[in-house]
Amino acid sequence: MEVVLGIDNIIFISITVNRLPEAQQTRGRTIGLLLALVFRIGLLLSISWIVGLRSALFTLPLPWLSEPFAVSGRDLILLGGGLFLMYKSTTEIHVKLQGEEEDEANAGNARATLSQIVLQIIVIDIIFSFDSILTAVGLVDNVLVMIAAVICAMGIMLAFSGVVADFVNKNPTIKMLALSFLIMIGFMLVMEAAHKEIEKGYLYFAMAFSLTVEVLNMRLRRKAKTPPVHLRDSQYD
Repeated sequence: MEVVLGIDNIIFISITVNRLPEAQQTRGRTIGLLLALVFRIGLLLSISWIVGLRSALFTLPLPWLSEPFAVSGRDLILLGGGLFLMYKSTTEIHVKLQGEEEDEANAGNARATLSQIVLQIIVIDIIFSFDSILTAVGLVDNVLVMIAAVICAMGIMLAFSGVVADFVNKNPTIKMLALSFLIMIGFMLVMEAAHKEIEKGYLYFAMAFSLTVEVLNMRLRRKAKTPPVHLRDSQYD
């Protein structure tokens, strides 16, 4: 479950770290994920506080509701995280659509510092952690089991984050698709903050289906660029 819920985290990290100079990208991913692991374990050890975030902090009298809308700490965190994801993804899409030259892109990378990228990785990992931790509470009672699952999942993320990052960055259409996924995930977090639950299975199915279609399109484009066999043979006649 931790690995599945970490897919969107890996996508965000892959795109965010690309803002760093190439020599610092691996270091940024590793430091960010290790610090995120420390914070996630800290959250697990404070599980009673996390569960308490479901309690209402204040209420809002909304005219279209029969009862006042109760706002909890969890709602505020999900709302902030969702808006942050939507803003970052939309900004990145805007940059890509501007058609920047390579030197301008490198200048943008240079402006992003390692500490800024690491901080973004930690913040977004904590936001994604709340859902997985609250779900884990309903599955197991032993905190050590949860910590072991988090460590294993983070190890997998560390092992594959570089591969995912290279694949996303080398394929612009995949990167645009990933950014669209992040907007969708951000919207889902905002809806959850509004107490409108969206079944995550539908979300991940949509992501898997869209990715499959895009991979088929990539193979089709690659095949279209390859000259037919009789034309390749004629070059040597």
